Amino acid sequence: MSSPSIAVATGRLHDDSAVSTPYVAVTMGDGAGIGPEVTVAAVLDESILAECRPVVVGDASRLRAAAETIGRTIEVRRIDAVEDAVFDGRTVNVFDLGLLPEDLPWGELSPVAGDAAYQYIKVASELAMAGKVQAICTAPLNKEALHAGGHVYPGHTELLAALTETEEVSMMLSTPKLRVIHVTTHIGLIDAVTKIEPGLVQRTIERGHEALVRAGIPQPRIGVAAINPHAGENGLFGYDEEAQKIAPGVEAARANGVDAVGPLPADTLFFLAGRGDYDLVVAMYHDQGHGPVKVLGIEAGVNITVGLPVIRTSVDHGTAFDIAGKNIADSRSMVEALHQAAEMATR
Repeated sequence: MSSPSIAVATGRLHDDSAVSTPYVAVTMGDGAGIGPEVTVAAVLDESILAECRPVVVGDASRLRAAAETIGRTIEVRRIDAVEDAVFDGRTVNVFDLGLLPEDLPWGELSPVAGDAAYQYIKVASELAMAGKVQAICTAPLNKEALHAGGHVYPGHTELLAALTETEEVSMMLSTPKLRVIHVTTHIGLIDAVTKIEPGLVQRTIERGHEALVRAGIPQPRIGVAAINPHAGENGLFGYDEEAQKIAPGVEAARANGVDAVGPLPADTLFFLAGRGDYDLVVAMYHDQGHGPVKVLGIEAGVNITVGLPVIRTSVDHGTAFDIAGKNIADSRSMVEALHQAAEMATR
């Protein structure tokens, strides 16, 4: 499919000595889902406008339709550079790619919307890599639509790694009660266990440590989860994965000055982290980390890609086709994702 690109005009870069706030490129996600609705609500949130200057990468017509859906009277301003943006509490500034048909139905899988979601991310990554924005914040895309649109990636994390030519990144989920970083993500459980090895565990721990230091936690306490029940119970469960795959990675990270403990039984570790004993949990596979996070705070959950050369945050929910276009979507996760993008960019 076509691959539109917006020319990145020469513009002001963020100057720490100036009284300014960072620019954040906000991709509106799959246009058939709730992304446009939560995007409009979040970029006009007063608390967000006090922290950053959000510019949307998406489709102007869809943003107008989303604003009408949620009952907001807004101006959608097409921009060609971040300097063109106006931040007055009622204007949504957008790099308008114009890829979606006016009659695109809400809540239906669309290859056109899947391709468009890819193009939004591509342009946002170009803006970030060129230094025109200081962070990226993404609304949800639909993986099936993305694939149908000709872009076969497991999700945002892997897509952004490819676009920025980054060899290895980690997914971190953050809620008010719990933070989790994943050693493996979008692969099957058997493949995940095979992929886990001490070097990957060490690098994941250290990426998590660096991210929390950047977020303002100078000495983060990190708990590392085991794979097997009871952390294998000295070989009773599993095939000694804890000793062979995880423990050496933890020791290597500790030797580099990271306060990491483990491998610990996952059920106990998440309880301890939930009450505040640890600042970060290192989960071995997707559902081991996602399950507790979603129980403890999906409405305010944020997905952070750690290891990219740019800051990227996202909502911790999907496209929610079943409620798209019905003024039901909750924008709190998008607001929190923008808040964390602004905070990390400022630091």
